[in-house]
Amino acid sequence: MNKLKLAIAAMAMLTIQNAHAGGILTNTNQSIQFLRNPARDAAIGIDGVYSNPAGVAFLSEGLHLSLNLQNASQTRTVTGIFAPFAFGAKNESTTKTFKGEANAPVIPTIQAAYNKDNWSFQFGFGILGGGGKCIFKNGLPSFESTVAMLPLLSQNLDAVTNKLGLGSLGLPAVDSYDMDTYMRGRQYYFGFTFGAAYKFNEHWSAYGGLRMLYGNSNYYGYVSNIKARFAGSNEYVNASETFLGQSSQAYEAVGRYTAAAQYAAQKGDMAGAQAAQAKAQEYAVKAAMLGALGNATQDVRLNCDQTGWGVAPILGVDYKVGDFNFAAKYEFKTRMRLKNKAANSESARNLEILDRWADKENVPEDSPALLTLGARWSVIPSLRLNAGWHHYFDKDAHQYKNHQKSLGGNTNEFLFGAEYDVSKMVEVSAGVQKTNYKMTGDYMEDVSFVVNSYSYGFGFGVHLNKKMTLNVAYFQTNYSDFTAASNNYNDLANLTGTIVKGMATKLGQSDEVAAGAAEEIKNMLTKPVTEDGKSLLYGKNTFTRTNHVFGLGLNIDF
Repeated sequence: MNKLKLAIAAMAMLTIQNAHAGGILTNTNQSIQFLRNPARDAAIGIDGVYSNPAGVAFLSEGLHLSLNLQNASQTRTVTGIFAPFAFGAKNESTTKTFKGEANAPVIPTIQAAYNKDNWSFQFGFGILGGGGKCIFKNGLPSFESTVAMLPLLSQNLDAVTNKLGLGSLGLPAVDSYDMDTYMRGRQYYFGFTFGAAYKFNEHWSAYGGLRMLYGNSNYYGYVSNIKARFAGSNEYVNASETFLGQSSQAYEAVGRYTAAAQYAAQKGDMAGAQAAQAKAQEYAVKAAMLGALGNATQDVRLNCDQTGWGVAPILGVDYKVGDFNFAAKYEFKTRMRLKNKAANSESARNLEILDRWADKENVPEDSPALLTLGARWSVIPSLRLNAGWHHYFDKDAHQYKNHQKSLGGNTNEFLFGAEYDVSKMVEVSAGVQKTNYKMTGDYMEDVSFVVNSYSYGFGFGVHLNKKMTLNVAYFQTNYSDFTAASNNYNDLANLTGTIVKGMATKLGQSDEVAAGAAEEIKNMLTKPVTEDGKSLLYGKNTFTRTNHVFGLGLNIDF
């Protein structure tokens, strides 16, 4: 039964693993010019150090520098529908909304290039994945649903013990629960790029470079003060203390009935001895069950730092002809292994479900390979139209326990934009970006999710003088809702089966009997019980997000 608390803690810790835009762990937003017009894949500018590095070779000789600051805010909302939510003291119905807020007050990026003759030597720094801190003050459906199972299981405990061949135990039923939960997650992938581009002639240039990623994350959360209200009572009591106290009383009864059986046997009262021994066995089972419930509802705290790094090459090419410019870039997959430094509570250590945050564990979190194609058309000298395509090889990026295999395919982005010179001093631009993920119900997790979206950005650039340009922009992402429904909400049937199997084993049942009991309880919980085919564990989550970014930048040409 201790799997109950483990699942709660595990779900609480899986926080920010996706970026502002792009692939699962990739952030293409690296300049204010991108915010103004995200279709920058074939643009010629200093921001090309990230978006079109080969094209930077066509800038004038000298040093070019871009300094960018962004302010980003996100919300992540999961609306969960699960019948046992109605047992929650703070809940009004079977539907509950969970909201997390992520804020990154300052996201810096720096891009620099030194052009000499046909060469362009480049450096870039930015947050290429993650970004900011996300806080869920009231938890998430994945771990509240686990606590919500306490009333459901206790009210059906006789059915469970009958499946185990132990008969009806008459243990107290829980009709309501309460708990304190908190989760805070922070993740940054700091990216450093070094490379050089060479201009072969007025039409062609090529780029080669290296990207280094340094990942730094912290996850802190707890599940504490789980309370239960027993049927017939109006008082909430500490669940762990109560169950463990009841378990201790049951063990005392085991001792009394065992002594009574021995005394009756000495007196030759075999019938009395058998009756007392049967009562001792009954209380032994009760003690074991109550002890398991007490251990399952103890506080759990996790505090884990993760760090790691990886290096991957980048290749690019740019082709200019007439009023058109075409460009391509390929970023190789970056192999990342994040090493844990954890100071977890004793209750969270050496537990399989929490291996992801075990001290000194190496967790795979690759950044996917990326292919970009772009085109720019100078319709007239003052008007430029841009288009781009991004393809992220998410299926090939190794995640913890090969979670990437649950994806339905790779991510694609389509980008369009326009730039117009209002005057020699002012340039305005705007663009859109459509991101299509191949999400599946199996891949989606309320702790870290992405959904299909479209984004738009707009802004302006002011040429303060011949060498300095100020960029100002706003970027907003609108997300589509994603709904996942299941008769096995948050995989609670498998969790319950594991709990039941462990109970049966501890009570001396054979492996065959224990496995059979686990399957029986899983089938009982997931089989349709309503006319519309819903089970006791039917539930669904609707995922949605918001994202807003403001940006201010300065480009300097020396």
